[in-house]
Amino acid sequence: MTEINGKIYVAGHRGMVGSAVCRRLASEKNCQVLTATRDSLDLTNQSSVEDFFAQERPDAVIFAAARVGGVLANDTYPVEFLGDNLLMSTFAINAAYAAGVKRFLFLGSTCIYPRDCPQPIREDALLTGPLEKTNEAYALAKISGLKLCQFYRRQHGVMFHSAMPTNLYGPGDNYHPQHSHVLPALLRRFHEAAQQGLQSVTIWGTGTPRREFLYVDDLADALAFLMTQQNPPDWANVGTGVDLSILELAQLVANTVGYQGEIKTDSSKPDGTPVKCSDVSRLNALGWKHKIELAQGLKTTYDHFLNEVESGQMRSV
Repeated sequence: MTEINGKIYVAGHRGMVGSAVCRRLASEKNCQVLTATRDSLDLTNQSSVEDFFAQERPDAVIFAAARVGGVLANDTYPVEFLGDNLLMSTFAINAAYAAGVKRFLFLGSTCIYPRDCPQPIREDALLTGPLEKTNEAYALAKISGLKLCQFYRRQHGVMFHSAMPTNLYGPGDNYHPQHSHVLPALLRRFHEAAQQGLQSVTIWGTGTPRREFLYVDDLADALAFLMTQQNPPDWANVGTGVDLSILELAQLVANTVGYQGEIKTDSSKPDGTPVKCSDVSRLNALGWKHKIELAQGLKTTYDHFLNEVESGQMRSV
């Protein structure tokens, strides 16, 4: 595979995705990774972003910065999820072009696709129907970033493109009891239930929605692969192409942490999108496929979780 060269700015390097990207880029001999903390660069401040790009002038950008969260967080704070993500992506894309950045890889999410589109979800399903209401704000911001990259590429000929990962998990995830995504939320809940000897654990919703999960280091490898493509698609799904029900996921997580009690469902809580599984044939046809299956990835993630708890470094924000 072609090497990645030059100065690469990784936005959001302290997050789960950004840190995985930095781990992956560390293996590239001729790559200099550029990062910036929130204290030194406020991505929601236009002048701060413009000054950063004008001064640093990276060769390429992998934009993994975002305000993220699970169903509850998205549904509770739509203003922040739309506003912050829209500002960050717009300011960064515009400033990158102005500073002569050669390549910009924008990270979206498969939640950009319509709630009820045909499964598995193809890239051409974008904007063919209504979005899932519980994460509409986040999806709108990500769609705007994706389209802005597409328009820059079309109008100015720059290599600005996007990747749409499915649900992610892995080292450095956020384990906040209310604001985290479904897999880390379940992992923490079942771990604590096992520790406390609880007889049952209740999960949100009916347990019937189906979801797909990708280990974050697989995503980082896919992004590195896309960075080497001379003519990548405007956007490509990144996932495994395999899904399972939330109840099946809960049982798998329970088995991983050693919880043996009963798993109950709460149908009074929202389910979200009924099914969300991505069609990854576009990326597979280019030559990339995931390596880490869910059972293996869960075990590795739980080992990292235990280390984070023991060291006091578990993310819960």
